[in-house]
Amino acid sequence: MDDREMDLVTHLEELRKRLMITFGFFTLFFVAAFIYVEDIYLTLVNDLPMKLAILGPSDILWVYFIIAGVIAIAGTIPTAAYQIWLFVKPALSEKERKVTLMYIPSLFLLFLCGISFGYFVIFPIVLNFLMSLSSDMFETFYTTEKYFRFLLHLTLPFGFLFELPVIIMFLTSLGILNPYRLQKVRKYAYFVLIVVSILITPPDFLSDILVIIPLLFLYEVSILLSKLVFKRKQHTTVAA
Repeated sequence: MDDREMDLVTHLEELRKRLMITFGFFTLFFVAAFIYVEDIYLTLVNDLPMKLAILGPSDILWVYFIIAGVIAIAGTIPTAAYQIWLFVKPALSEKERKVTLMYIPSLFLLFLCGISFGYFVIFPIVLNFLMSLSSDMFETFYTTEKYFRFLLHLTLPFGFLFELPVIIMFLTSLGILNPYRLQKVRKYAYFVLIVVSILITPPDFLSDILVIIPLLFLYEVSILLSKLVFKRKQHTTVAA
């Protein structure tokens, strides 16, 4: 086995170790969340003007797993980011290590901001709009599974999408991306974001618009932040 093959095996073993640690933390958070999932569920449905129904015994179990899973994902994000940082750490300079390590808390906070934006802003608007369409025309009947699936589609994607600026800053600091490349592919990025927004939202025009606008705004913010990181990196290189 030559040196390149040994390096590859070493990297794969290191990657496996980081993945196992991340999965272990996810499992711990999932179990902890599942213990209190009933209280979380009651909090989420406390202000609903209607009673949710279930069509079978497995429905509520599915909802409990989804709630615990989302909480576990949120709790695992800092650990996953730190494990990624440890994996790429040997390839970074001392300054790059300090800078990139600072991004980890931001990932967690932005995920929470994205979830909150979806839950407190987008979800009520879309739900009230769709409910208004059925007033005096249909007898509404909400199942627990359908309601939480709808809630999940309008909140969880924002948690990940709100992390776009930090991810782009991180990749810019590593030299993988730069703001000029992001500007060059802007129209393609817009197309991808529009397609993503249509896929993750219910099939109505209002939902699409309410998701598309924040995503495009996030991309433009990402370009601005990438410029700041890129200029600071260039200044540091010249000074050195």
